[in-house]
Amino acid sequence: MEIIDNTKQEIEKIYIIQPILRTDYKALAAEAESLIDSAGALCAGVSFIEVREINPATFIGSGNLEKLCVRLSGLPVTVLFNGDLSPSQTLNISAALDGRKVIDRTTLILDIFARNAKTSEGKLQVELAQLKYLYPRLKGKGQALSRLGGGIGTRGPGETKLETDRRRIRARIVALENRLSDLKQRRQLVQERREKQALRTISLIGYTNTGKSTLLNLLTDAGVYAEDRLFATLDTTTRKLIVDGSEFLLTDTVGFLRELPHSLISAFHSTLESALQCDLALIVCDARGDHEMQLATTLETLRELGGEVPYLIVMNKSEELTSFDGYPKESIFISAKYGIGIEALKNAILRFFGSGWAEVLLRVPYARMAAYSPLKKYADELQFNYLEDAVLIKARIRKTQLHRFQPFMEQH
Repeated sequence: MEIIDNTKQEIEKIYIIQPILRTDYKALAAEAESLIDSAGALCAGVSFIEVREINPATFIGSGNLEKLCVRLSGLPVTVLFNGDLSPSQTLNISAALDGRKVIDRTTLILDIFARNAKTSEGKLQVELAQLKYLYPRLKGKGQALSRLGGGIGTRGPGETKLETDRRRIRARIVALENRLSDLKQRRQLVQERREKQALRTISLIGYTNTGKSTLLNLLTDAGVYAEDRLFATLDTTTRKLIVDGSEFLLTDTVGFLRELPHSLISAFHSTLESALQCDLALIVCDARGDHEMQLATTLETLRELGGEVPYLIVMNKSEELTSFDGYPKESIFISAKYGIGIEALKNAILRFFGSGWAEVLLRVPYARMAAYSPLKKYADELQFNYLEDAVLIKARIRKTQLHRFQPFMEQH
């Protein structure tokens, strides 16, 4: 007797509609293909459609949709519009394409995040982003949403079915925001404890799939999952990094993407914010790819997050480069996969912290310990010598914070 395995699901096939609105439309389509792969689906093809004027009802116009409907006749595919659609545009395009499921770029990215979130906080953040995105799309759309069936756009943390009652969804959004707020307060306590311990922090940031997790593994033996896919890792990971006896905390963060949906930036703001509360950021770019776009996207996202942090530019995957022309002059060229250029990167990190910190000798009278105590979070206390009326403290302090310690500094 043959046993039928009903758990196996057919891989979803996605057909891309790529509107031609700017010169980099081919790169955008290629990125969409990579996103489809990250979502566990297959790309079934792409249509480049020139848009002279955006149609408010269907974006690309009824004539283009008629041609597309003929082209897709008989093909069991989901249609991805590689851009953002309004709820009515999504429904109108679906109706014009014989009721096919239609998703936009944000829906696809949200699905990838739902697949890749592993920690409880990551899952909460993804669910919040999904609900905030779906909330305005639920009014009067219950029947249309029910037609979508399974697959991309219907997946979420815990595989739970989204309620179509707007009030219940709104209540869930509020509950998620409260839980994430509690987690944010816990992170702030951790951050304050690190400051008190004078732990120097470094964050790996940059475009998705540039090799940040691979670099974290190489530098710290972290054993973090790393794969050649967009958003292969989502959750923030922190590990201890030791360079020539100096100890740092190295944090890997979620990758950025051009025009990253605001709902995702909003949902992950607290996590990204904590990662950006660092002493130094390493902006990792793919030297073989569009590194100018990657760097510009990262800096733009940082500005949107309100992050002002000193950084070094790290050009990864540079093992086959024969010329370094056309790259930012201050770039550090490495290959995290093959371990090339890592010593240069470590030396750059040590130079940065060496130039930004000073070793000083502090004399703190026992009678003034209460006045000194609040300053300890700004100092890396290295050595103590207890005298009769005071304690001598050898400490490493950021130069920008030296003025706080002026009353206690020993004159050389």
